Amino acid sequence: MESKDNLKLKKRGIKRFLSSIKNSVNGLIYAYLNEQSLTLHAFITVFVLASGFYFHISKMQWAILVIVMTIIIVTELLNTAIEAVVDLVTDKYHPLAKVAKDCASAAAFVASLLALGLYLYVFIPKFMGLF
Repeated sequence: MESKDNLKLKKRGIKRFLSSIKNSVNGLIYAYLNEQSLTLHAFITVFVLASGFYFHISKMQWAILVIVMTIIIVTELLNTAIEAVVDLVTDKYHPLAKVAKDCASAAAFVASLLALGLYLYVFIPKFMGLF
């Protein structure tokens, strides 16, 4: 176990904070430009937001939708990060690399199913009211 004297402390300050924000934005841009599923979710998000404004959904429904849309983005970003790390570690097939990638993808898929269920719960009654 390392002693406290051997631990290197990270720098702090506004410059580091701004650098962290820049890195986060770079990650979002990379994922949006390179991950088809994130691009698809972005388009779905625009449709959901437009539908929410059109149907004047309640504050609680907005909260539900914003939370689930955030969960989708977070899981897609984590999926992208896990895939990148696995690809960095090995370019050969390995069963555990496949497990890591498949499980990360499954997390994003489960989040997408949750979102679909909640979108339907909020909007099916609104769409049915049009007829």
